[in-house]
Amino acid sequence: MTFPVELKLGPLMLPAHLLFEVLAYSLGYRLYTHLRQRTPDRISTDHRLWIFIGAAAGALLGSRVLGLLEHPQELLQPPGGWLYYLTNKTIVGGLLGGLIGVEMTKKRLGVTASSGDLMVYPLLLGMVLGRIGCFLSGLEDGTYGTASTLPWALDLGDGVLRHPTNLYEILFLLMLAAFLYLLERRQSLPDGWRFRLFLAAYLLFRLLVEFIKPAPALPGLWLTSIQWACVAGLGYYAWLWGREAAPSRSAGLGR
Repeated sequence: MTFPVELKLGPLMLPAHLLFEVLAYSLGYRLYTHLRQRTPDRISTDHRLWIFIGAAAGALLGSRVLGLLEHPQELLQPPGGWLYYLTNKTIVGGLLGGLIGVEMTKKRLGVTASSGDLMVYPLLLGMVLGRIGCFLSGLEDGTYGTASTLPWALDLGDGVLRHPTNLYEILFLLMLAAFLYLLERRQSLPDGWRFRLFLAAYLLFRLLVEFIKPAPALPGLWLTSIQWACVAGLGYYAWLWGREAAPSRSAGLGR
């Protein structure tokens, strides 16, 4: 296989990354509509629409801002010109920005029910498809791993055997989907916990896998911007779970 992979469509050469990104959005949305038809939804259609808008706006802003902060030295002299500011993005920023956008929208609407549980499996599907596209793009989108001597290391186009970090992520996402599915077959999760477990697990994975990617740590801060965003997200969920557990502990002491 030669990277980056391009698909021939008549006289046109279609980048595989673009194809799988389109599939990620379209099939993810199709799965969401299918699940919503089969699942009782406590959130009205109008409120769902506004939540989608809040999620999209937050995800767009978060993915771009965190993507730019990943290489702060290039902000003043962006490679490729001004388009760099519009095309540089990261999934972690999109998920965390989307979470903030959703929570702000729900607070404005007075919605207290979880809106994220219904999105978990569509997100997982879209992320798997997107990472297939990232893998097929080789070195072009910057999601490759560092050099490695492991038996499964791959040459992604520059003659260097590297960690196939996109394949690691695809495997992790499939295992996470299977774990959540089997967990919910054994017991029903409290409202909102499917999304919490999904996002917390993904942030922990990204925090660790970024150590085998070539992105440099922020000067004097030991970790990359993506890793610090993961730490912030994990810290938020730790605080949230601790806050919810506090009344239970107080009730136990009262007995």
